[in-house]
Amino acid sequence: MLVVETVVRIRREHASGKAIKAIARDLRLSRKVVRKAIRAPEGAFDYRRTVQPLPRLGPFQERLDTLLMENEARHRRDRLRMTRIHDLLCREGFEGSYDAVRRYARRWTEARRKDAGDGAPAFIPLMFKPGEAYQFDWSHEDVEIAGKPMRVKVAQMRLCASRAVYVRAYPRETQEMVFDAHARGFAFFGGVPLRGIYDNMKTAVTTVFVGKERVFNRRFLVMADHYMVEPTACSPAAGWEKGQVEHQVQTIRGRFFQPRLRFASIEELNGWLEAECLRWAATHAHPEQKELTVAEALELERPALQPMLAPFDGFHETTHAVTGTCLISFDRNRYSVMAKAARRAVQVRAYADRIVVRLGDEVIAEHARHFGRDRTIYNPWHYLPVLAHKPGALRNGAPFQGWDLPPALTRLRRKLGGGDDADRRFVRVLASVMTDGLEAVEAAIREALDSGAVSDEVILNILARYRDPPSERPLDVVADLKLSHPPIADCARYDTVRGLHAAA
Repeated sequence: MLVVETVVRIRREHASGKAIKAIARDLRLSRKVVRKAIRAPEGAFDYRRTVQPLPRLGPFQERLDTLLMENEARHRRDRLRMTRIHDLLCREGFEGSYDAVRRYARRWTEARRKDAGDGAPAFIPLMFKPGEAYQFDWSHEDVEIAGKPMRVKVAQMRLCASRAVYVRAYPRETQEMVFDAHARGFAFFGGVPLRGIYDNMKTAVTTVFVGKERVFNRRFLVMADHYMVEPTACSPAAGWEKGQVEHQVQTIRGRFFQPRLRFASIEELNGWLEAECLRWAATHAHPEQKELTVAEALELERPALQPMLAPFDGFHETTHAVTGTCLISFDRNRYSVMAKAARRAVQVRAYADRIVVRLGDEVIAEHARHFGRDRTIYNPWHYLPVLAHKPGALRNGAPFQGWDLPPALTRLRRKLGGGDDADRRFVRVLASVMTDGLEAVEAAIREALDSGAVSDEVILNILARYRDPPSERPLDVVADLKLSHPPIADCARYDTVRGLHAAA
């Protein structure tokens, strides 16, 4: 194709009387091209092939059409890439390049759209009233936590009217993380909108029907009812229905997560992300109300938000069996529970940052949640009833290795020394925690050690005194006491006690 400068030069030289043959010789062009440039209106010169030769692809054109037709009928997630289609053709004897297949596929798609009358996709701009709606979505970002690369799941929320954003990172994309993100997001915004817009994520939607009809997860509906939110699910593969948060995902990735963030923990990362959300809102103008920042628009929207009375108790509950060693398996880790639950079924309530284990209505364990695998998390106090009957386990029992005891118990342990007898004495004092409480036991130990007595008996006696304190009512004592028979010193009376033959 000739450039405009060449076409203009051809037309100018021809107008000055120069022959077509001479122009073609000087510019090294064919006379046919020169004539076409001269005849083109207003210097427009465009060359398009009427027939596209396909020397290598020709014999496989019908097969490629079939592959493209089958690929278009598949679900979007199951469609083959052009590299895979090229590989399938090569296995059938095709010797052409990948670019030839790609170019043909592009022309085939354009022709299909032209025949169907489909042009470029068009959308309708949306407008939301203050407090009307928010949008929620997940993204996956790469960060570095404690020196190790990690892909975190980032919950993203956006108020549709003020455009305020909130992001928080989690190790998982589970339902309890969804609940925690909503509680923290609403607290960050200062209220709750009337409607929430989601995609068809499995933690919220159980069944997708034709159109907008959905069956939402029961626990998700309980959360929505708690906050008085009407959940709305988008159509499948229709990201434009929540375009604000879709755009936010790309913006936040470029503004917050690049270059790669490095933090000591996820908690530290989330503190930084929340501060960045505040800074972003204070420094960016509202896209429609240019005279306002996003932070100012959020302040204007807050009166229209519903008040957040209390955060939702966002847990995911499952039933687990307790082993004979007082452990449960949860999320590829093991956690200890109270000894009374051994070999029984318990309910585990998983939160975003902790787990709570219940036996009926009683809480029998609570641990910070760990997201690695193959770890065992002990609470030594859970094993205290067993230790009271088996004091020898204090030395080699796994729950008691590196036990961080309170200061008073640590002093007593050091004073008693080592050995089996010292272990038994120490366990006797530890066992009293079950009846008297840790605070009372520590006070008794301090009192005994301050008096110089390093003995379990003394400590237990002090605890008994705490349990049964002396009466504070004064005794009624008569001041004037007189003996009716004054005592007489007579040692001979002892002989009567010893018997008749005592004098002999």
